[in-house]
Amino acid sequence: MNTQTIILGSGCFWCSEAVFQKLRGVVSVLPGYAGGGKENPTYKEVCAGNTGHAEVVKIEYNPGEISLADILSVFFGTHDPTSLDKQGNDVGTQYKSVVFYNSEDERAVIEEFIKDLEENKLFSSRIVTAVKKAGQFWEAEEYHHNYFNRNPDKAYCAAVINPKLSKLRQKYSSLIKDNI
Repeated sequence: MNTQTIILGSGCFWCSEAVFQKLRGVVSVLPGYAGGGKENPTYKEVCAGNTGHAEVVKIEYNPGEISLADILSVFFGTHDPTSLDKQGNDVGTQYKSVVFYNSEDERAVIEEFIKDLEENKLFSSRIVTAVKKAGQFWEAEEYHHNYFNRNPDKAYCAAVINPKLSKLRQKYSSLIKDNI
């Protein structure tokens, strides 16, 4: 199978992981950190806001089953890309909206996608999502992996992740895996 990867930051990686795990054509979703200067950062260091990293997910997908445009649609449709360094009650540079591209062709697709969103005025404010060249991805600690599926009854999951999953089912039902 020929797969591609994309790294996305849309606030808390627990939320992003739960959303993208549900999509057909997505092979894997890994929570982690990207965009900062410190090597092998820890969750505690990233949360302190001193490393420059964002909480992100690295998505491996099969482009024969799901397109980059579909992934970007879900990305922009399940978080607030107009909010700088903040998603809901999560505040700090680690919660920035960011897309890390792998090639110039991919960058062009992403920038054109954002331009179309802005021209069609799908958001009431300007999109502040950063578009950056992918660098080192640091995988998050094991206890962050598959967080929502292991902790569905935790207050954060019920209050923040469940509404995102409801939005996913309402707006993107055609992209959800059949077995979910």
